[in-house]
Amino acid sequence: MQFFLSCFLLLFFYTAFSQEENLPLKEQVPIKIDSLYREDQFYFGFTYNTLQHKPVGLSQKKFSTGFSLGFLRDMPINKDRTVAIASGLGFSYNNYNENLAITGTGQMPVYFMIDSKASYNKNKFTQLLIDLPIEFRWRTSTYESHKFWRIYGGAKFSYLLYDRSIFNDADGKIIISSNKDFNKFLYGLYVSAGYNTINVYAYYGLNSIFKKSAEVDGQKLDIKSLNIGLIFYIL
Repeated sequence: MQFFLSCFLLLFFYTAFSQEENLPLKEQVPIKIDSLYREDQFYFGFTYNTLQHKPVGLSQKKFSTGFSLGFLRDMPINKDRTVAIASGLGFSYNNYNENLAITGTGQMPVYFMIDSKASYNKNKFTQLLIDLPIEFRWRTSTYESHKFWRIYGGAKFSYLLYDRSIFNDADGKIIISSNKDFNKFLYGLYVSAGYNTINVYAYYGLNSIFKKSAEVDGQKLDIKSLNIGLIFYIL
């Protein structure tokens, strides 16, 4: 009887001791986290559009604006998921107010500089493009918070879906669409940087808006775009 009592007490103290030692281990079991999160995002942006490499005499006196929207698929490439590559699909609408008048027809456009003393109501051309952005991403994001610093940069390839130019003076309004001199394919580099939802954005076109065949007063229209503004990312 004494032997069984001793075994019982030994077993009791061993169990109690084991529970006391195991409890902190249970408390220290790491919580499982989602290590497969991605920063897939919808985006939309607003820009101030300027023309670069302008021919002599071309100027922009009015404010030219643009906006874009689309979706980006995020593909992290490091363990912390702070570095990634992203690609997506979007649309851009760009408006350019300037003094380069476009007359004639879409198949036979004619260009001339509006005299600084001439009076006119409106002169601009607009473009609607479908965009394919491909970018390299660095951010300080974690799975717990979507508020972080970011620097995104890459290339954007665009296809011209629709174009329209308007020249309106005292003699009437001339509207031209499907201008054969506009480049159908455009590409350029861009960068965005900021914190949380709001970020500054800049895009520079690497090829001309116009084809090599377009001229005004004997000058090639080798015009490129520089668009600066804000871009917003939404999960």
